[in-house]
Amino acid sequence: MLNLLAVIFPILFGTILYVRYRKEERVPTLPYIVCILATDILALLAMLYSKSITLFSLSPRVNFAFEMDAVGKWFLAAVLLLYTFTLFYAFIYMKIEEDIPSFMAFYFISLGALIAVCCSANLVTIYFAFELTTLSTVPLVLHEKTKEAVAAGLKYLFYSIGGALLGLLGVFFLYAYAGENVDFVKGGVLDMAKASGNQGVLLAVFFLAIIGYGTKAGMYPMHGWLPTAHPIAPAPASALLSGIIAKSGVLVILRFVFYSVGTEFLKGTWVQYAWVCVALLTIFMGSMMAFKEEVLKKRLAYSTISQISYVMLGMALLTQEGLQGSLLQVMQHASAKACLFLCAGAFIYLYGKRKVGELKGIGKTSPIILWCFFFAAMSLVGIPPMGGFTSKWHLAQAALNSGLGFLSVLAPIVLLISALLTAGYLFPIVIDGFFPGGLGHGHGHGDKHEEVAEEEQDKNEETSQKTFELAPYLMWIPLVGLILISLVIGIFGNSLIGVFGGIV
Repeated sequence: MLNLLAVIFPILFGTILYVRYRKEERVPTLPYIVCILATDILALLAMLYSKSITLFSLSPRVNFAFEMDAVGKWFLAAVLLLYTFTLFYAFIYMKIEEDIPSFMAFYFISLGALIAVCCSANLVTIYFAFELTTLSTVPLVLHEKTKEAVAAGLKYLFYSIGGALLGLLGVFFLYAYAGENVDFVKGGVLDMAKASGNQGVLLAVFFLAIIGYGTKAGMYPMHGWLPTAHPIAPAPASALLSGIIAKSGVLVILRFVFYSVGTEFLKGTWVQYAWVCVALLTIFMGSMMAFKEEVLKKRLAYSTISQISYVMLGMALLTQEGLQGSLLQVMQHASAKACLFLCAGAFIYLYGKRKVGELKGIGKTSPIILWCFFFAAMSLVGIPPMGGFTSKWHLAQAALNSGLGFLSVLAPIVLLISALLTAGYLFPIVIDGFFPGGLGHGHGHGDKHEEVAEEEQDKNEETSQKTFELAPYLMWIPLVGLILISLVIGIFGNSLIGVFGGIV
């Protein structure tokens, strides 16, 4: 019952608050604080004490059921942390946006949908929760209701639904060839006797399902929605989309491969090799596109395509160490990338600056925000002691020990190249922000932003003085909190995996 309460409460409370405040230009923060804290408490209680619950059955094997296990707890912890930190940030940032009650309503509805994804006990339940996540987050993308926002929201919707339909095809086939039990079980539920003689068809269908669910995670070739949707959404929505909502696709693939199909059925097949190749291609492609992009939020969106494919690579190796690296990457990327998007939002809120070349000297007026940006960038690059180092270490080791021939060597090489590219598109922002005299190379940013004019600097200082009392406490405290999460993953990540128990 606690699982169900944790799902229903934010959806119901968010809807009630929308009805209450839908005509208000500004909304009080206290009800939303109560809602997020109550949701956190319910979800934590569900982690500790919940039992399996079946809501209803459509047939003997098609049940809508919730059950919390170690993997669900790990993803749910990331969901709760990001939604809680981002909400407090949103209280400030959304002052420059309109229709705040609508944004907050879908904020909490999407939170309930993600909790449902984490708590789902079988593929049917997780599929419907996954679709609810899409439907509840589309309004966050098109919140500004401009022509560009509507186009981005529709693109996100069509890509996501198309990908989910490919995933549903995999569910149909899996249920046809599964044993009597179709709930998630480590090792899978596929009946090898039934599958005998049909391996070719099943492998093709399962690969399409992986690609389909990978749409939400921005995996090639279904990545096109992500760099369109992220820059147009408000910064809190971008942080959630990149930090955790995109990873709902990762969780569904993990459930599909490790807890439904079973790794033994896929290990050594063309599906595994193709999956690894697609993940490596996406890692490299996303890093290259980010390196060339000048709009900061779009650069971070391309970076998300690359960084989430690190998770895909670890899962595609079909080993315990690869899965451990993937799970650590889920948590560290969630915290680091959400922090980066919130930093980008702070630059927009305080100064109206959206392009990389406009941020020269920004550290003079917003040092705390830029320091947070720097530490988050360190994590994405993989510099110790931040979390990115720990996850990438496990991924590289898992690749070298995977026995996949040339791909075992190629994978760590691609990871290193991606790390260098990540440093190349993030660190110059920090260098130019603190040292606008030209220490950062600022690749490809155009001539008109070569130097920050003195009057612009003075204007920035004035703006910072006016907004410091209003903005930073609710803006930079969440940023620091996210950095601390990444640091904890870097130092204690392996121990935390053990605390959750039974994940790998």
